[in-house]
Amino acid sequence: MSESGYFRPEITAMAGYTPGEQPQGGKFIKLNTNENPYPPSPRVVQAIRHTLESGLVRYPDPLATAFRQRAAEVLGVEPDWILCGNGSDDILTIVTRAFVGSGQLLRLPSPSYVLYHTLAQIQGARAEEVDFREDWTLPESFFQASPELRLAFLPNPNSPSGTLVSREKVGELTRRLPCPLLLDEAYADFADTACVDLVREHERLLVSRTLSKSYALAGLRFGFLIAQPQLIRQLVKVKDSYNCDALAIAGATAAIDDQAWLRENVARVRATRQRLTTALAELGFAVVPSHANFVWCRHGERPSRELYEQLKRNGLLVRYMDYPRWGDGLRISVGTDAQQDALLALLKARV
Repeated sequence: MSESGYFRPEITAMAGYTPGEQPQGGKFIKLNTNENPYPPSPRVVQAIRHTLESGLVRYPDPLATAFRQRAAEVLGVEPDWILCGNGSDDILTIVTRAFVGSGQLLRLPSPSYVLYHTLAQIQGARAEEVDFREDWTLPESFFQASPELRLAFLPNPNSPSGTLVSREKVGELTRRLPCPLLLDEAYADFADTACVDLVREHERLLVSRTLSKSYALAGLRFGFLIAQPQLIRQLVKVKDSYNCDALAIAGATAAIDDQAWLRENVARVRATRQRLTTALAELGFAVVPSHANFVWCRHGERPSRELYEQLKRNGLLVRYMDYPRWGDGLRISVGTDAQQDALLALLKARV
């Protein structure tokens, strides 16, 4: 028997999720994986150092209680409305495992976060992809109830577009769907509106967040979910016993405690995002107005893959993405002003 013969058919048939490039050698300006270009709050380093000095011989708190208590104060909920995970990808995995079984139906918009489809494949579930309209709004078919539907994903703001579905539409979607709706707010801190407060009104609404983007902690791997406590109690059964390590809990708690740092950082990223959007448009790019820390664009005359490859040869990484039924484009993370200047200088020489 070949080695693939030992695995479930769903595993051998799937391609697997491919993360953005993380070069291990050479010098690159990385504008391809939506990392925050600035250091995290100084409190994070202090908290991690203190935890290291206290020792790591004991298991961490399995529920990350310290984080849940502080996050609850920030978000206006109670601690038992929060579930913590090893990045929001862990949260997405827990939710998928809990709600969707083999052969059951999961709905997601397209183009969006590719991992949603991968999680469905791992479960042996059926992924129903519903294409966004050309203006990145949801079509009526995404709202339609189906007795087979077990879970729906909606990234808001969306990736790769950076577009936002309104609070009113999120509320309507939650009312009309017969299943839980996982609203992925990984980039919500960069947007004008968010929907965390709607979990009080809608039992079937779950909102996931991450500290990777707005809190500049992509390397720490910490995410969390906000939902009504009766849902959280069931989801706790599905997570790994100690899915957040002691250093991550300490750093995440210190990060969410420093809301002044967050506001300053978000304002800086949003200002650079606007400058980048304007400059790209002047260079002939069609740029989708973004509510995240990246922009999605295509040039009117130059192929996106060609531009991606030229930038990479010059030590600058952006994300080239090509979607069936939709086409390709470039997703460019918002970097520092100096990084954006380097990007624009290279583009000016090529477009």
